[in-house]
Amino acid sequence: MLEAAMVVCIVLGLTIDPARLVDAYIIAALLVVNALIGFIHEEHAARAVELLKQRLQVMARVLRNGAWQALPARFLVPGDIIRVRAGDIVPADAKIITNEEVEVDQSALTGESMPVAKRRGDVMYSGSIVRRGEATAVVIRTGLNTYFGKTVQLVQTARPKLHMEEVISKVVSALLIMVSILVIVMFPLTYFYLHSLRFLADYVLPLAIMLVVFAVPVALPAMFTATMAVGAQEMARKGALITKLSAVEDAASMTVLCADKTGTLTYNRLTVTHVVPMKGYSEDDVLLYGALASQEANQDPIDLAFIRAARERKLPINDFDVKEFKPFDPSTRRTEALVVDRNNGNRMLRVAKGAVRTLAEELCKVRLSEDIENIMNSFAASGYRTLGVAKSEDGDNWEMVGLVALYDMPREDTPRLIQELRNLGVRVKMLTGDAKPIAREIAKMIGLGENVVSGKELKELLEKDPQRAAKLAEEADVFAEIYQRISTSSLRAFRQLSR
Repeated sequence: MLEAAMVVCIVLGLTIDPARLVDAYIIAALLVVNALIGFIHEEHAARAVELLKQRLQVMARVLRNGAWQALPARFLVPGDIIRVRAGDIVPADAKIITNEEVEVDQSALTGESMPVAKRRGDVMYSGSIVRRGEATAVVIRTGLNTYFGKTVQLVQTARPKLHMEEVISKVVSALLIMVSILVIVMFPLTYFYLHSLRFLADYVLPLAIMLVVFAVPVALPAMFTATMAVGAQEMARKGALITKLSAVEDAASMTVLCADKTGTLTYNRLTVTHVVPMKGYSEDDVLLYGALASQEANQDPIDLAFIRAARERKLPINDFDVKEFKPFDPSTRRTEALVVDRNNGNRMLRVAKGAVRTLAEELCKVRLSEDIENIMNSFAASGYRTLGVAKSEDGDNWEMVGLVALYDMPREDTPRLIQELRNLGVRVKMLTGDAKPIAREIAKMIGLGENVVSGKELKELLEKDPQRAAKLAEEADVFAEIYQRISTSSLRAFRQLSR
């Protein structure tokens, strides 16, 4: 609209009034200033993001020309053979080709807080993190063709109308309507009083054109851009990197905030929540033996959870020397350690932790009681991961020490943050790839509400009744299992209803 106004001013300046050329220059200058402010700030932000990308560059161990070498992940191509191990970020979508098992953290992609086991023939997704084990795999997809890349494309193709654009459009539309009404009334009234078509052509028509041109608030976009640039600088001082100037104003005007669960509302780390000791043992015994059957150097999330819990209770794990440690083995489903108790005459004992049924039936040679089964089922219904702890005094006769439930706990400040957002008039909805029981449990703990909808339910309803699906989405507090794919036609219909 400003460009059109500038063209009209140039035409008027060259044909009727040379003074109109000054107006054209002013509009052109404001357009240039507006573009420069936005370009300079967003270019600085883009450079900062690019610098972060370079520092966080993912490296891959790849087999090239018969030799293993470390290369940046961007050089990978389908067909490359790569090796991943605990702590690595998977550099591309890759299929495991060896008889090895790894546990992969896919929380950044699917929202699942628990690591997922991957075996021969399974696909590890780009961007996920290997938490346990190592394996050789063949690259099958790279770049935007990966699971992660398709997610990025979905975000980039989402181009909602900015709030600032809506405000400017309403202001300009109102001004144009008022001017149009005045112009429409002005022509017949002038002719009624003067009865002169020449007067209308020489004086009224140029005036009408100028009124229409100046109904466009020339300085409004530049004012918006300058104001948002100041806001972006203020946010930068507080540690927030604004890559688009409009993000500041859009965030200030939002009414609904959809927040990812894993790593945002929660810590994205497993934490001991419940300890169930067996007869003759205490909770401290369970945590102590479980921590001794863990190794901090492996940075395994389950091992770290036991070690943190033992340290929080100030258990004497440093009084034991680990003589032998067997990391998690998929065939035995447990970790095992041989330790020496220095404070008890250098007494040696073996400790183990792992799958409850495996420890009980294969190691301790006992059947789980009905009470234990009920406890495990209760933990499973709440989304907890249950592990068993066992020990042996002589290396042959094992006995169960207890059960431990692990969970991805919410951050301490999450309930307060949600309440503050509600006080500001912002409704919070939680998004997660976890199952409904886990999502509902977290929602209770952070005071979010218990209206949980799964991705599968929403997908089916979108195809049958889009209007009802839109209402369901509006009323929901939590979206669980949202990695379920939705058809393009249903998604388009849902977007139209949302608008």
